[in-house]
Amino acid sequence: MKNPKKYGFRKLMNDLHLWLGVASALVLFVVCLSGTIYTFRSEVEQWLEPEKYSIAEVLPSKYSVEDLMVFVEAETKGKVTRVVTESEADKPYVFSVSAGEKGKRDDSFSVNPYTKEILGSGKSVAAPFFGEVMKLHRWLLFDSSIGRPIVGIATLIFVVLSITGLFLWFPKKIKGWKSMKPGFKIKFKAKWKRVNHDLHNTLGFYTLLVVLIMAVTGLCWSFEWYRAGLSQLLGVKVFGGRDEVKPESVWKEDAKSLTYSQAIALADENFPYQGQTTVSFPKGEKGAFEIQKKDRNRFNKTAYDRMFVDQFSGEIIKKELFDDKKMGDKVASQIKAIHLGDIYGLFSKILYFIVCLIATSLPITGVFIWINKMKKKPSKKTVQV
Repeated sequence: MKNPKKYGFRKLMNDLHLWLGVASALVLFVVCLSGTIYTFRSEVEQWLEPEKYSIAEVLPSKYSVEDLMVFVEAETKGKVTRVVTESEADKPYVFSVSAGEKGKRDDSFSVNPYTKEILGSGKSVAAPFFGEVMKLHRWLLFDSSIGRPIVGIATLIFVVLSITGLFLWFPKKIKGWKSMKPGFKIKFKAKWKRVNHDLHNTLGFYTLLVVLIMAVTGLCWSFEWYRAGLSQLLGVKVFGGRDEVKPESVWKEDAKSLTYSQAIALADENFPYQGQTTVSFPKGEKGAFEIQKKDRNRFNKTAYDRMFVDQFSGEIIKKELFDDKKMGDKVASQIKAIHLGDIYGLFSKILYFIVCLIATSLPITGVFIWINKMKKKPSKKTVQV
């Protein structure tokens, strides 16, 4: 009697890839599709309400930020807590305003600095739609306590699928370039089963690195143990900004706080380049000015330099340059931007959109491969005794 084939490592990888893929296909399809839709959220919002993001007529002079603050506070009956300005002349200023109610988030208002006109609030008309898309992406529209672990487990499976898929992409026997070549192209002239297989195999290979980046960063929102482990690996706490203890000013009796103009002058002196500047105003007598600035010529669109300024003395309490940070600090501070594809602006968004679209197709092509295998009739072999 002939010996049955041994259950080897490649067979194990194949079975893991097949059955884990089938088990997680629906969840991964929904997560990838919702991620694809969410990629261009900011661009869609700007397209729907262009008047909030660009000024049609640039005039010779602007109102000062101090004048605009008085105007915004009078109009909104709130207190300005932050101002964001751009170096481009046709961009509005954005004022964050606190209503003073506990538990209520600050609202933001786009203001034309030339005409002292409020162009709109931060509440986009597309916000409800994208809010539901995000809930679908993170929790499958379930309660977060239920949906979060389901998405997290499916994402972990996705990482395993990526690794096993890479192993299976290589031919059983590598005999130079000729044996490797089929894995790099899709044979569109073949029968649909072969085309479907190539779409899964080849496109999966080309998108492997980016989908792994999406997966390993996305897990930070799913599991606390994973976030803690990644923090330990990077040497800095992921999402540590939420618990950051910020430097304080030294209160002096009868001392006056710096004005916005004085604070921004210090920022321009220390960060002598053009770009977006965010000034957060001190909270109370011990609070300090927090100033962030992004260089518009930097390829990394989410990297920023930061400084804290004593509101009374004008002394720089703390100064952080992005380029001086350790690699772990840089990665940890940009986990969200890396996951969403914001990190390199439109370039990375287009890349992420294409990759997400392909990733959405992988569960579909994978299921068809499984169906085709299930349809195969068992081969009739004569048993020799």
